Amino acid sequence: MAPPEEAPGTGMPLTVNLKLKYGWPFPDMKDPPLSFKVKSSIIIPLVGTFSKILLKWCNSINGHNIEQLQELVGNRPAGVPLVTVSNHYSCIDDPTLWGLLRWRELWSAQAMRWSPAAHDIAFTRRLYNWFFSSGKCVPIIRGLGVYQEAMDFLIERLQAGQWVHIFPEGKVNMSMEHMRLKWGVGRLVYESSICPIVLPFYHIGMDTILPNRSPYIPRVGKTVTVVVGEPMDFKQLVSEMKEKQEDPATARKIITDRIQDELKRLRGKAEELHEKMLQQRNR
Repeated sequence: MAPPEEAPGTGMPLTVNLKLKYGWPFPDMKDPPLSFKVKSSIIIPLVGTFSKILLKWCNSINGHNIEQLQELVGNRPAGVPLVTVSNHYSCIDDPTLWGLLRWRELWSAQAMRWSPAAHDIAFTRRLYNWFFSSGKCVPIIRGLGVYQEAMDFLIERLQAGQWVHIFPEGKVNMSMEHMRLKWGVGRLVYESSICPIVLPFYHIGMDTILPNRSPYIPRVGKTVTVVVGEPMDFKQLVSEMKEKQEDPATARKIITDRIQDELKRLRGKAEELHEKMLQQRNR
């Protein structure tokens, strides 16, 4: 695939438009129609309830600093955007991990996250297109890079003070290897006109609830460890890079590298705490 054409006078690629079977699934989100609000207000609480039941009632959580996630999702100042980032070990990570939230966030279509989802998996049928867009999943074409309609849309959501979750590994990491993060998360942080709070977290054990092999049936009685980090503030760094007119690709890499370092640290802590919990259960 040829690289995208550059926008005149900017040195930056033109945004790549999605070619979706059923078209772009979202209305103008500055003034969304009542029909979109209604369907989201139905789908999001239903999925949130399923997530809470599966994660916390049918399985057990070994959580650390979960309150930080809950507070930033539910109580951050109005107009302040949030980007959460985590590893991706199971197809059921999203939405099940949001069972960590309180009921008032789980049942709020306004508070719930926006998140990119693979267009060739989540948007291949008309029913899927309706369901996943109602649940605030945004169709993204993996391999087209950071300049595509989905990324522009997510930046707009951040500029509106909303929450975006992203799996920066770019796929379900079934081998659980140390992967180089994709630079999309760097673009979200760097190009939002309001610099978002970035909250990283790492989880272990979601692949035991839904293994990455058939039969794809959720399990019960498993343990999931979740370690939430501290908020990362990129305001000063972004301001300095924009002031000296840093190359956008370099800026994205610098931001992504810092997030990757923090996820690596959280991974070590999560693996240690998860192993201790399993040892205690097996005694």
